[in-house]
Amino acid sequence: MPRDTSATVAFVESPVQLLNVLEWAHSPGPLLDGVPAQQRPGAPDLSGLTVVVLSPTDPMSRGQLRRMAELARDAGMRVRWEEARGGLTAPLHTIGGLTPMLRRADRIVMGDPFSRYVQLLLTVSRARDLVVVDDGTATMEFVSQLARGERLVRWHRRGSRSGARDLLFAPVSAAARRRLTPARRRGVEVFSAMPIEAADGITVTPNTFGWTRAGFGPPRLTKGADLVGTSLVETGVVDPESYLTAVGLLARTHGVTRYFAHRRESAEKLHTLHARTGLEVVRPDLPLELIARRGPVGRTILSFPSTVVHTLPLALAGTGVSVVVCDIDPKWLTDNASPRAQGFLDGVTGTARKAHGLATVAA
Repeated sequence: MPRDTSATVAFVESPVQLLNVLEWAHSPGPLLDGVPAQQRPGAPDLSGLTVVVLSPTDPMSRGQLRRMAELARDAGMRVRWEEARGGLTAPLHTIGGLTPMLRRADRIVMGDPFSRYVQLLLTVSRARDLVVVDDGTATMEFVSQLARGERLVRWHRRGSRSGARDLLFAPVSAAARRRLTPARRRGVEVFSAMPIEAADGITVTPNTFGWTRAGFGPPRLTKGADLVGTSLVETGVVDPESYLTAVGLLARTHGVTRYFAHRRESAEKLHTLHARTGLEVVRPDLPLELIARRGPVGRTILSFPSTVVHTLPLALAGTGVSVVVCDIDPKWLTDNASPRAQGFLDGVTGTARKAHGLATVAA
């Protein structure tokens, strides 16, 4: 039997989060009367699932989210677009408008448990079932922090200093952490393609990208290689000059012809990258898992530490595409990078090599 998605509200703030809500909704649920879900016929009825898009401000994310929203509606979901960051009064208007629906919801699905917006909305909801769908590498850190009883802090934030906004929001964040901790009458599920060691009481469901593989591709393969970009420069983790040099070396060494830009990469950096390397810079209009599956795509895809080193091998299974990882050299890190950054990034690529047998190249 497919999942029961009745009285379910999902909060998404990125295209990848919405893709993974679609994957979650189409994935087999838990055992029912001892019969594995995949052996029970029937297509999911998604009419009871409402996706609330808490729209970001950057144009690339908004554009990809609108395309993903079209796919979600085509799949039978209801999609509610909220200009959640459209001015000082937008949060109050958004939360006030969503409160009646939140009170009725039996299940909340969220793409980013670190999001202050989502944490605030959790305090309004009475839902007993909570689901975190994979928002990439951050999901690994979320599960680890929850298991250790730590406050929820994104891995790339430096140190433990709290600003005025952090202090004001601390009670809400603490309440959200308690809600996300499994209890006797509250279930927590993590739906992820990442290698996660679950804390007690958390159900981990693997994301195999079955919906993506069933609906897209297989792709036509090109002779050249493709390189997946990262926003580590924009988040202050990696030095811009070191990154551009590494991209140039990888392009010359491995015959890279296209650079798939991350949606948060700056236009200025991409312009410089194109001028230096001559690479065709591609701004995808959908998450890369769908773009690669739809094709055309290179027979080799190179990537720095990123969610895609875990998701692309699943989405492209059986297509003949090889995913290759390139570690971040410690010398590339900025002085402002979190002390946890190197270990976290090494863990992302190390677990991908172990899980999917990926090769490694050096820049």
